[in-house]
Amino acid sequence: MRFNIILLVILFTSMVSCKKAEEGVEVLYLGHSLPQTHPVHKGMLEFQKALEKKSKGSLVVKIFPDGQLGSERELLELLQIGSVAATKVSSSMLSNFVPEYNVMGVPYLFKDKEHQYKVLEGPIGKSILEKGSKFWLRGLCYYDAGSRSFYTSKTAIRTPEDLKGLKIRVQNNQMAINLVNSMGGDATPLAYGELYTAIQQGVVDGAENNPPSFVSSNHYEISKYYTLDEHSSVPDVLLIGTKYWNKLSEEQRVWVQEAADESSQAQKKFWQESVEESMKIAKDWGVEIIHPDKSLFAEKAKPVIENFIKEYPEMADIVNQIKNESNE
Repeated sequence: MRFNIILLVILFTSMVSCKKAEEGVEVLYLGHSLPQTHPVHKGMLEFQKALEKKSKGSLVVKIFPDGQLGSERELLELLQIGSVAATKVSSSMLSNFVPEYNVMGVPYLFKDKEHQYKVLEGPIGKSILEKGSKFWLRGLCYYDAGSRSFYTSKTAIRTPEDLKGLKIRVQNNQMAINLVNSMGGDATPLAYGELYTAIQQGVVDGAENNPPSFVSSNHYEISKYYTLDEHSSVPDVLLIGTKYWNKLSEEQRVWVQEAADESSQAQKKFWQESVEESMKIAKDWGVEIIHPDKSLFAEKAKPVIENFIKEYPEMADIVNQIKNESNE
């Protein structure tokens, strides 16, 4: 059923695209799975506005939010075959194609937001974006997706030792599993849609996520403590399919890239506003916000980083480069 809907949408958009092309307007179709209230969607709206302005209306972005064209995985496939021009996915998803994206999930890698932005917008980040081209997935820019932190229903986490014996829901990702286990916790992969009930019924003691997700999921209603250890900061990536990119002129490519870069800067502000609003909601509900000594958690996570480098020895240089960026 899903496949038939996608085919119908593609057929419709293809007909519109042909009509627009005759009028001297090129349409770029961008699909993603986020709701329209999400700060990343707002960033894509800025991309839409900037590109139309730069091209004087000759390049128009048509956005399909809310998973109208499919899941992240399905959208990546549509990009690869050229049925959709662009999409947004988590960099963790892209690690299935480009191993270098795994670096983004290394715990406590970024000292702070300024350090993260410096890396993502510098030579290291740009190099990783370009590596997806061999898989027909060219990265245009990164969008801030926040930092993941622990939240629990009954036990406050103030030091890594407080995690001992606690069942913490994590994504089905080996790095996340290893991180929680390294601190003595019991990492428990679980479907996100089942998490509210799992916390409520005590199946798990808590989970980890960024503030906007903590609030939008209503998990703040059943969690007494939110510990801002900010163990991982995995960004989203705005992608363009190379089959579409290769059809553009050099001038059009410049417009697209500049519009993407401008949208990335605007999206940072949208994300920060969302974080501030979410934290206020959580505090007003009565959630205790804990600001721990992050160095204690980072120390416990060192074996996770060492094991990652052993598994991917080619990543050691990138990890060291990123760490050195904060010292310059």
